[in-house]
Amino acid sequence: MSGRARLTVFAALATLFTAWSLNPLVESGGWLPQAALLLALQSAVGAGARRVPLARTLTVAAQLLVSLLALMLLFGGKVQSSAGNGLLDYLVADFGALFRQGVQDVNEFAMPAPLTDGIRLLLVSGVLLIGLLVDLLAVTVRTAAAAGLPLLALYSVAAGLSGAATGSGGASASSAGSFLLAGCGYLLLLLAEGRDRLAQWGRVFGAAPRGRVAAGYSGGGAPLAPVRSGRRIGAVALGLALAVPAVLPAMAGGVLGPGGAGEGEGNGVGGSIQAVNPLVSLQSSLNTQDNRVVLRYRTDSPQLSEQYLRILALDEFNGIKWEASGRALTDVPKRMPNPPGVSEGVLNGATEVQTFISSAQTYAQRYLPMPYPATGVDIAGKWRFEPAGRTLVGDQLGKDKFQNAQGVQYSVRSLLLNPTAEQLRNAPAANPEIAAEYTKVPDNLPAVVVQTAREVTRGSKDDYSAAVKLQDYFAVSGGFRYDTKVSSGTGAQAISKFLADKEGFCVHFAFSMASMARTLGIPARVAVGFTPGEKQSDGVVNVSMRDAHAWPELYFEGVGWTRFEPTPRSGITVPDYSRPAAPDSRPSTPTAAPSASAAQPSAGPSKAEDCPADQKKLGECGPAAAQRNSGTGGGGLSPAGVAAWVLGTLVLLALPLLPFMWRRRLRARRLGSGQVLAAWRELGDAAWDAGIVPDEALSPRGAAERVVSLGRLDADAGAAVLRVSGAVERALYAPPGAEASYGALKADVLLARTGLLTGLSRTARLRALFLPRSAARLGWTVSSRWTSLTTRATSATTRLRARLPLWGRG
Repeated sequence: MSGRARLTVFAALATLFTAWSLNPLVESGGWLPQAALLLALQSAVGAGARRVPLARTLTVAAQLLVSLLALMLLFGGKVQSSAGNGLLDYLVADFGALFRQGVQDVNEFAMPAPLTDGIRLLLVSGVLLIGLLVDLLAVTVRTAAAAGLPLLALYSVAAGLSGAATGSGGASASSAGSFLLAGCGYLLLLLAEGRDRLAQWGRVFGAAPRGRVAAGYSGGGAPLAPVRSGRRIGAVALGLALAVPAVLPAMAGGVLGPGGAGEGEGNGVGGSIQAVNPLVSLQSSLNTQDNRVVLRYRTDSPQLSEQYLRILALDEFNGIKWEASGRALTDVPKRMPNPPGVSEGVLNGATEVQTFISSAQTYAQRYLPMPYPATGVDIAGKWRFEPAGRTLVGDQLGKDKFQNAQGVQYSVRSLLLNPTAEQLRNAPAANPEIAAEYTKVPDNLPAVVVQTAREVTRGSKDDYSAAVKLQDYFAVSGGFRYDTKVSSGTGAQAISKFLADKEGFCVHFAFSMASMARTLGIPARVAVGFTPGEKQSDGVVNVSMRDAHAWPELYFEGVGWTRFEPTPRSGITVPDYSRPAAPDSRPSTPTAAPSASAAQPSAGPSKAEDCPADQKKLGECGPAAAQRNSGTGGGGLSPAGVAAWVLGTLVLLALPLLPFMWRRRLRARRLGSGQVLAAWRELGDAAWDAGIVPDEALSPRGAAERVVSLGRLDADAGAAVLRVSGAVERALYAPPGAEASYGALKADVLLARTGLLTGLSRTARLRALFLPRSAARLGWTVSSRWTSLTTRATSATTRLRARLPLWGRG
């Protein structure tokens, strides 16, 4: 096997080994054999094109064209289109619809996602694209080291997504194996290139015994010293890459992600709970079609609608994001202290309920979901208590290992507070310490937030009335729309954008209401957790991924932290104490938070009409839903889309023909000019395209004889070349009127060009036509004009500077 063929094989293997890291993202690995087959086809096309040989651009174009055709033939027709049944619809319209459906499936399914046709197309085409870049860099351009960049990009995307999907534990071993496989593929590619380069040097100095091949290996014996050293260096580098991350601090996911990112170690009283941002993980949970159950519980609470499972409170808004401030952790008390700010009157009217909770094996969060306010927790393991937020956090068990809620069973005693609107309306001023901490707003808070808060609450006589008006503004009267697909955004500007666009999901509503409440002097924070869930026939309540939720908590002295619900989402119940006194006066809108549909539990932001409730779990309705939403007109491309695909294909096919068309245009312009010297330049460039480099030092006759000799022209073509050189001499030196007929001169140039092409092999002839060497003149012309332009600009600048002192004296 030649060196270049070996590089081709190892480039494909390196891509395939790295593509293995994408496997955890989907439920089935059936896409990988297809990717391997198409990758082999793409590599074979590249090897054949280089053997012809074709130019680098033509090689890449051939690989790209064959890969696109193979993808279209493999995936075309997977989506039924109403555009027609022609070949164009099969290869273009349906292929484009399937690609769009794949993008939609990626956005809607949780990982590991089912292997739909759309996701399979994205995976295979992505691997082919990376394989094309690796083949281009390692084989065509012969820089195998640079080929590591696309491989690294592929592995980074796969590792980041699979890590977020699978969490810690077994995922670390899997990611280590994927990295080892990808690293081995890259090192094998480097070794193949090194062996090829070493073979081109010739014999290795002082290392090979007599009679052995000096190409990096002995004839059946041990590898030579340079190759042994290279292998050792590669093994050491790969080992360090695997070992070093193991001793460095790790980074994990978000609030609802495995492991609970951002927490401190939590050992002893000095441990702390650090800042986290749940925004991205909340949106991902709400959008997922893989609506798996993460918690199950049974409770004796008479008010299931109030059974929110709270994870933590975000109490600090720094202008960029809401987050949990760092606070000291303590041991978990047997009986938790009374919630802050709750008076004896409210406590006397409260009911203590008990809830038995079981978390799924897939829920590896360090924060423990509990009803608020909890008074006691019975749970095994090492946990810590954060008093201000009344949160339980998993303690450190060892190096980079923390206690989490994965698969645990525990019971929680909590208070079912029943404050009245009258108690909230008559609440005295908040404790100064609480007011000072929980009414802080960043300096960069947009003025529209403050202005909107004042306009909405105008006429309010107390904080309670202002809070109810804020809630109703978002949930009922403000024209806001619940949509989990909008961009989350961060920072204070995200609130002003949300107020302007009036569409978002629970994070937007909670963050905005809490921020606006703070501007009115009402202490506020944001709670993150789960809505009550869906009660089953056996009395057990299932809490799924799409029950993830965020809501504002406002502080009223004597009542404490109180939940409000500004999010107009089905399945969410507005607390009784936050309802206005005269409900009949409220405008009736389709998005009213308290509605008849609230009694029918719904885990997601929207309802799938054609999907039974028992099939919504684990993404069983995903492909059908994705197919329903995959575009208009049955999934086919619009006429504009078809035209765009056709135009793009024509442009792609025309790119390799640009040198040919440019050369043809230049020839026609020269021969049509009627000038002898222009015809002579065309003859010289025709000889240059055939491999005869011009020699400007020769006379016209000497140059003609050189062309005849090196071009091995026959008698007719040779005579035509000499006649053209004679015409040039007469044009330069003879008196006027001695010129030959220009029509005959043009025919001689074309005859000579035909003779030059005839004497070439088929490959050389194709190169002369489609990759003419004389195209270098175009680069020279551009360079010359650029130099002239810069020279004139420099000269003009110099003259201007010389005149400026004179103007200053004037």
